[in-house]
Amino acid sequence: MKDAFFRAVAVCALMLVPAVAEAAEGFATANVNMRSGPSIRYPAVTVIPAGESVEIHGCLADLPWCDVSFYGGRGWVAGRYVQAIYRSGRVYLEPEYYRPLGIPTVVFQFDRYWDRNYRGRDFYRNRDRWRRGPDWAEERDRRDWERQRAWDRREWERRQVSEDRREWERDRDDERRERRRDDEMRVVPECGFDDRLCEND
Repeated sequence: MKDAFFRAVAVCALMLVPAVAEAAEGFATANVNMRSGPSIRYPAVTVIPAGESVEIHGCLADLPWCDVSFYGGRGWVAGRYVQAIYRSGRVYLEPEYYRPLGIPTVVFQFDRYWDRNYRGRDFYRNRDRWRRGPDWAEERDRRDWERQRAWDRREWERRQVSEDRREWERDRDDERRERRRDDEMRVVPECGFDDRLCEND
């Protein structure tokens, strides 16, 4: 009896594996370089145009860089340039959203990644140089990312305030027009057309 139960659980678990392995969908928020490693110091593979969709295979746990596919190519993009749909809105790829979006945390394994994806590229010949560096975990990269994220948030808040103000002004103008229309439609007493009619009242 127990064996049958455990077999059923194992089958259910196997059926769930393909769903977990699927890549999440994201969108480039600007023309951004897809790079051969998780740092701006790695060679660029291609440019992803703003608005184009990418498949997100996973992101680093300690730095906001994600492994993505774009038109058959594979590479890394900084999370501040990729958004995903979350609760009917778009969010930037930050660690707090990885689990809800179904994005796994991954590790960059240089040799395996480059052997699988870049054997035909010119920069592959110099892979020993790139294997020794760059130091992509530098504090400077993290500070740059935090600065950029703060700027993006300020811009979003500024746009939000501006949109709220425009909406408030539209509502105010609609109310004024409605009031004017009501004033024009208001019934005027009969004697209002000729004041002499009201003299005998």
